[in-house]
Amino acid sequence: MKGNKALSMLSIAAKAGKVKSGGFLVEKALQENNAQLVLISDDASDNTKSKFLKKCEFYKVPCFTLVDSTLLGKSIGKEARVVVAVTDTGLAKQIISIVNSSKDLEV
Repeated sequence: MKGNKALSMLSIAAKAGKVKSGGFLVEKALQENNAQLVLISDDASDNTKSKFLKKCEFYKVPCFTLVDSTLLGKSIGKEARVVVAVTDTGLAKQIISIVNSSKDLEV
């Protein structure tokens, strides 16, 4: 599964207090230039995906659709979450690297 390593890193980020979850907090992190990476669940509504993809493009923040909301929430120790933001640059870069290398393997 492409998200396993990325979710492990996301879990580490959450334990370090470097994750914001939920639409309002992620939007606020984007507006305050705190978000370094945004992850959207693949079962999010089309409106939610579109909204956050546009916001990430505007604020020049990398954004990926990863796993379903249950796994996304579970990886940060919460209930199901549709969108999360990583606020630490180093951890965000590691997750981006993992996701990009996983996508390279998929054909």
